[in-house]
Amino acid sequence: MQHRTLGRTGRSVSVISLGTWQLGGDWGTVPETDARSVLDASVEAGVTMFDTADVYGDGRSEQLIGAYLADNPALDIFVATKMGRREEQDSANFTLPKFRGWIDRSRTNLRVDRLDLVQLHCPPSAVYASDRVFDSLDTLVSEGAIANYGVSVETVDEALTAIARPNVASVQIILNAFRLKPLDRVLPAAIEAGVGIIARVPLASGLLSGKYTAKTEFPENDHRNYNRHGEAFDVGETFSGVDYQQGVTAALEFAQLAQKTGLQPARAALAWLAQLDGVSTVIPGARNAEQARSNAAAGSVEQFPPSFTDTVKAIYDRYFRESIHRRW
Repeated sequence: MQHRTLGRTGRSVSVISLGTWQLGGDWGTVPETDARSVLDASVEAGVTMFDTADVYGDGRSEQLIGAYLADNPALDIFVATKMGRREEQDSANFTLPKFRGWIDRSRTNLRVDRLDLVQLHCPPSAVYASDRVFDSLDTLVSEGAIANYGVSVETVDEALTAIARPNVASVQIILNAFRLKPLDRVLPAAIEAGVGIIARVPLASGLLSGKYTAKTEFPENDHRNYNRHGEAFDVGETFSGVDYQQGVTAALEFAQLAQKTGLQPARAALAWLAQLDGVSTVIPGARNAEQARSNAAAGSVEQFPPSFTDTVKAIYDRYFRESIHRRW
């Protein structure tokens, strides 16, 4: 497993980390025993960072991680959580008293006195321009409640605004073979500023695994069912915002490209992301131990030739640039 420094946190983390949205909810039910197996398999495969949020399963994901790390005190795992989506998405709600309440809840769930990294969880765009918000976050660092803070964003413009803030340690953004806009300006800006980039939704909600067809059905409590058109939250979080049928077709082409490297599509998609200049870590989720191990193996894949990237960009240009580039 390769490692990189996560921006201004100064911490070294595995290039493939673990996203734990699945362990909380919105992807169908994952029993606690399966969740524990995912955490075990990830650690055994070299993963050193878990990404979670206070709203994943209303805190279930944080609680599972907290219990797991309490049972394994020798592990040195960096935990990134998020806050800001427990109330109405109004910039007026992003205040120091609210932050303290949300952070205290996460510290209790994770069983720690100080959180490694807290990210604003895709807040309203106006939040990124608020000095008051970031002064409040600086206060929480000075008080010792959090060690670092970052942001999770929906758009490139939000990412660039956050990168310009002097104490933002990291930016989490949707980045995958079907969402390439961050390559244009976000990655270069992050490199110049020394800000870490956490690539989320790296498999386009599973499309890039090549396992889905036009007839695939998802459980009722899976966001890939109920958020196809942004009914519950930003549609960009589901299949990266691409049209599902179009995504299935494009995924077949990506799978053919992956086969030329001798890799399964999911592993190729993750490895390619992890090798991009400016990406600190990639956070695929996993519903079982086998998926977790397979994902982590992408962190040791040899460098892809430039022609691989050229073909990825050609697929994106053909299927998604017109609809995706202008929106996010």
